[in-house]
Amino acid sequence: MRTPSKTTVAAPDGLLPLVGKDLGASGTRTISQEQVNTFADVTGDHQWIHVDVERARSGPFGSTIVHGFFTLALVPLLLADILEVESYSMGVNYGLDRVRFVKPLPPGTEIQATATLAAATRIDGGVQAKAAVVIEFAADGQTCCAAESVFRYYA
Repeated sequence: MRTPSKTTVAAPDGLLPLVGKDLGASGTRTISQEQVNTFADVTGDHQWIHVDVERARSGPFGSTIVHGFFTLALVPLLLADILEVESYSMGVNYGLDRVRFVKPLPPGTEIQATATLAAATRIDGGVQAKAAVVIEFAADGQTCCAAESVFRYYA
């Protein structure tokens, strides 16, 4: 497990000189089977590899696995542990660039994220930035999911 660390900037412009820099590491999180089941209910994705604990034991992963899109949905939560902009009027999740689900995530496994600021540019009224976020297994640092998250902060 990496020691959690955070980068804090006073305002959106504070992101501009951080391009290419490591932003830190989040605290750990663990997704439960109950949360996976709830995600399946919300999305309608009840594929057995996610929700049928008994059948999944003899499946390709040896257990159920967290939906890839559930893992991806954790990026803003984990990134908030890593990067703080203290003063802004509005933040917007602008989208994603490259996304990869590298290794299946079994429920009950601790994860944490690391992030590097890949880009930051001024836009009308604020800054658009891209963070390269890697969600790792806390125990051994292996990559579970990698995504480039694009977001905007307005001053």
